Amino acid sequence: MIAIIDYGMGNLRSVQKGFEKIGCEAVVTADPQVVLQAERVVLPGVGAFRDCMHNLEQGGFVEPILKIIAEGRPFLGICVGMQLLFTDSVEFGLYNGLNVIPGHVLRFPDQMTVAGEKLKVPQMGWNQLHFKRRPPAFEGVADNSNVYFVHSYYVQPDDEGVIATTTDYGIEFCSSIWKDNVVATQFHPEKSQAIGLQILKNFAELT
Repeated sequence: MIAIIDYGMGNLRSVQKGFEKIGCEAVVTADPQVVLQAERVVLPGVGAFRDCMHNLEQGGFVEPILKIIAEGRPFLGICVGMQLLFTDSVEFGLYNGLNVIPGHVLRFPDQMTVAGEKLKVPQMGWNQLHFKRRPPAFEGVADNSNVYFVHSYYVQPDDEGVIATTTDYGIEFCSSIWKDNVVATQFHPEKSQAIGLQILKNFAELT
């Protein structure tokens, strides 16, 4: 069973529908005990890091998440759900995350340009993945594949060895990570059409 954590800050139904399209049952739940019983866990996220972390704490999800990761069960973070795995974020101040992956969440620099044109922040739309390492969840995904992003902040791991892909948007930033049983994406697989569904399918089949 795949549990999608409902802490009031995610594209929950979209993620659930993504799994449904590939024939996998995924349960949206606000019950930490249900999460603890799951074989695989997904942490989506939309909104401000500070609010997301607050809701995780208030919902009683922090300890279950850390336990699931420590036990080696497949864990997928999406967008802010990826950022929450890091040590801290500078969004609206400085706020602590789960510190599963040492590193920081930073804002895109101001005045980024490409070919003389100013880039908008947030980045909204399709952009390419460039592989540094290929996690099992990305099998069948070609280098330079296009996926869908909506974000103003990006992660900067202390250990570059956890970076799975990078993407260029004014700067080269980490667009996904992989460490042991944890895979996480800054982009939205559930909005990334066939490529995203392939990633969800691979995650659902991880052992």
